[in-house]
Order: sequence, then C-alpha cells, then structure tokens
Amino acid sequence: MSQIRAAITSLGTFVPERCVTNVDLEKIVDTTDEWIRTRTGIHQRYYVEPGTPTSALATRAAQDCLERRGIAASELDAIIVATVTPDMFFPATACIVQDKIQATKAWGFDISAACSGFVYAYTMGTQFIQTGTHKKVLIIGADVMTSILDFTDRTTCVLFGDAAGAVLLEPATDGSGMIDFAHEVDGSGQNYLNMLGGGSLNRPTHANIDAGMHFIRQDGAHVFKYAVRRFAEVSLGLLAKNGYTGDDLDLFVPHQANIRIINAAQERLGLPDSKVVKNIDRYGNTTAATIPLAMRTALEEKRVKAGDLVMMAAVGAGFTVGSALFRWTGFDWK
Repeated sequence: MSQIRAAITSLGTFVPERCVTNVDLEKIVDTTDEWIRTRTGIHQRYYVEPGTPTSALATRAAQDCLERRGIAASELDAIIVATVTPDMFFPATACIVQDKIQATKAWGFDISAACSGFVYAYTMGTQFIQTGTHKKVLIIGADVMTSILDFTDRTTCVLFGDAAGAVLLEPATDGSGMIDFAHEVDGSGQNYLNMLGGGSLNRPTHANIDAGMHFIRQDGAHVFKYAVRRFAEVSLGLLAKNGYTGDDLDLFVPHQANIRIINAAQERLGLPDSKVVKNIDRYGNTTAATIPLAMRTALEEKRVKAGDLVMMAAVGAGFTVGSALFRWTGFDWK
C-alpha cells in the first residue's frame, strides 16, 4: 500500500486593490524610493481600506482556493489560519472564516508564528491528512499588517503589505506531497521583533497606547543577521536529512521579507535564479501570506510542475524558523 502524504491540491489568494508605491510613501514618511529598493528590494505593496479585518482577506483567499478545486466549503474537515493580526483575540479568525464560507462540518483554530506562520500551519495540516484523520484541510496565511504599522517609523512601515493566501491539503498516494519538515524557535529573540501591547503583559491602557505599544517594533540589524544565518542553515539541514542537496531542488519558495536575506539563502543553497521565487518587489512583506503568494507567482510563471521537489522556508518573530520539503502535486492554474 502506498504511503499517504498530504498534497497541495489547490491554491487561492487575495490582494487588496490599493497599490502603494515607494514614491507614495515618500509623501508621508522620511524615506526615499532608492533607500527602500536598495535595502529591501520592495517597489510597491498593497493596502486594505482602513477597518478591513483579516477575516475578509482570508475569506476571499479561501473562496478562491475552493472554487479553483471545484468543491464546496461544506466538504472541509478543518481550517487553520496563520496570522498575527487576527480580527480579535477571540474568537479565532478561523471561526469567523468558517462561518463566512459556510464550512459547516469544519473545525479550526489560529496559530501565531509571525512570518513562519504559514509553514507551521501547513505542517500541522499535513499531520491530519497523513494520519488519516481528515481528508480536506484548508490552510490560510493572512495578515493586515497596516493595522499595526506606525507610519512615523520609517524602518518598519515601508516593509509590509496586506494579503492572504490559502492552500487545500488532501491525501495523495502518487508520491507527491509532504516529505519532511524542520521547525525551531529561539525565544531569546523575543525582544528584537514584536508588538508589546494588547496582551496580558501590557494591557491596552491609554498610557500603553500613547507609548505606541500596539505597533510592530523591530531591531532590523539583529533580525537581519539571525535570518540570514538560520534561513539557510535549517533548509540545508532538512535537505541533508532526506538525502538531498540544493542541486536536487526544483523550486525554493522563501518567505519574502528582504531581498538580501533571500539572496543570501539562495547563495548558500547554490540555487540559480530560475529555482527561486522572488516577488517581494510587488507585494512587500505580507507576513503569513508571502509563501502562498510566491506559489501563485511560480504557477503564473509556469516554474513548477507535477513531481518537482519544492522547499518552502521562513524566519519570523519569536524567533521562529520553519522549512518544509514536498513534491508538487500538479494542478491546473488559469
């Protein structure tokens, strides 16, 4: 009997209509297009209209994913939403999405792993499939980063955009699907990338809000050094564990945080440009949505086909690190 693996059988995304270029940001914050491009690789990003919740984006991505597969939401067994900008602390955004798409038989929950969130959620979803517990699991990465940006902080506000992406996981016995993963956390990095306010530590008092604790904060230099090192190390370790090298990879789908981090990982893995997805110039850092957006780019550019060996990887606040290795299933994209 063939081993059951969890394969990605559909993909859906949602990107807001409002495009914000670096030139647009020059008008509201002390920065320049050249500074942003040379340090991050970002040319533009997309913003939701103020007041738009993460569940709205997640719902659109979920609907796109299900429509492309040609199934009803009522067929879903579970929904996992990766986000650091939930509609509210509780109920989980997954509950709101479940109601909006009428996934009447599905249960679900949110996970918080920042930029590694989608990789973690994907890995969790595969376990339900591979154990035979579920047949259809929807994984969503969605964030409205503009809801936590301080537009007086030029070091962070230029980096992020809003978006959502979703994949459907189903059983596969044809050799495609999840092979292995490598995840880790280093909690000593908690002070270098965070949002201090809103939780039980720093409650939403007037003083804490006035102090800007409800905005994202980042020690860019420290985060950059950690990401450059661990991004590649964890990925190389996962390949070696499974008897592969960078030469065996057909496609690398990295988290889109900074073009210099991506390029450094690409060099360590020994990959040509043709095997690395880069779309940070178009969308910026959409946190949990970057990897499904990058998968969409790979499909649009016809850079991935059935049977290809694919790796996704990310580093996020926490610090969190995640990498997953799988065989591409192959499905029509129009």
